[in-house]
Amino acid sequence: MTGPRPVRLLLADDEHLIRGALAALLSLEDDLTVVAEAASGPEALAMARAHAPDVAVLDLQMPGADGVKVATSLRTELPGCRVLIVTSHGRPGHLKRALAAGVRGFVPKTVSAQRLAEIIRTVHAGNRYVDPELAADAIAAGDSPLTVREAEVLELAADGAPVAEIAERAALSQGTVRNYLSSAVSKLGAENRHAAVRLARERGWV
Repeated sequence: MTGPRPVRLLLADDEHLIRGALAALLSLEDDLTVVAEAASGPEALAMARAHAPDVAVLDLQMPGADGVKVATSLRTELPGCRVLIVTSHGRPGHLKRALAAGVRGFVPKTVSAQRLAEIIRTVHAGNRYVDPELAADAIAAGDSPLTVREAEVLELAADGAPVAEIAERAALSQGTVRNYLSSAVSKLGAENRHAAVRLARERGWV
């Protein structure tokens, strides 16, 4: 007589050492099995399509597409796959974006492998788990005052690009870019756009 089928996992993290260690530790659990690994957002999507895992454990920040973008795609393409995000950058805005994308779990990378295994089981059972400290921070920070367009333009300004370059990349006029930047700076109560970028990033709004 065979027992229940193990929960099939996809692990996605661009740090190979962390991913490998996590795969080894989770594989020690009788009811969990790692069926695929990925090092980037696009690779995570490709592996999910190929293996149809029960739970995708995604790093928040990965090359190509972050964990929330991958989760958004999986929600449409593989609605049966639960998504759990692990992060070393648990900012309030990230948690809100993740929950809006249908993510079932959100935990810091400081969590132990044993605790992560328990959370994977919780998420697989259809329940939600959010790290209490991250949840409290998100509530305290409130919602982003920025519009989608303001956040996008502010993000493009993050590397110090001139207005002309931002306008070209965002397909907007230079005047419109200046207006968006000015509005974002004003809403965030920042001295300039560089300070505005820093503030917005600290809160996970860009």
